[in-house]
Amino acid sequence: MTDAVRPADPTDVPAVRDVTDAAYRHYIARIGVVPAPMEADHAADVAAGRVFVTGAPVRGLVVVRTEPDHLYLDSVAVHPDARGTGLGRRLLAFVEDRARALGRPEVRLLTNAMMWENQAMYERYGYEVVERRVDGPYDRVHYRKALP
Repeated sequence: MTDAVRPADPTDVPAVRDVTDAAYRHYIARIGVVPAPMEADHAADVAAGRVFVTGAPVRGLVVVRTEPDHLYLDSVAVHPDARGTGLGRRLLAFVEDRARALGRPEVRLLTNAMMWENQAMYERYGYEVVERRVDGPYDRVHYRKALP
C-alpha cells in the first residue's frame, strides 16, 4: 500500500467511523465492553485535526493528541481487509515521525489488557510498558516509546 497518510477532512468522518468499528468490533465479545475508540466523537476529532487517514477508500487511520511533553496515540485502526499489509507499521512510523516534527520526545498510548495482539505489536516496535491500570470498565496497559 503506497497511499500517503493525510489529515482527515469532514468528508472522511463516515469512513473513520466505519474503519474504527470494523477494526475494533471483534474485541467486544473478548473484553465484555465496547472499545473506547468505537465510542469516540469522530467528527470532533477530525475537526480538531487529530485524525490522519490513508487509503482510497480509507483503510487505516490514527487519532493523536499533542501534549506538552509527548504525542499521545489515542487510536490506531486498520480495516480487517488491510491486515497483514504493513499498514499498521506505516501508521506507527507516521505517528513517531509526527512526534519528532512537533518536537515531542516520546509517544504514549494505551491498549486494553485483553487485546493481546496489540500488546505484542507495540512491544515488537519498541514500546515499553509503563503501567497497567483499571479505568472504569477498562483494564488498560499503558506504553511509551522514547524517540531518538
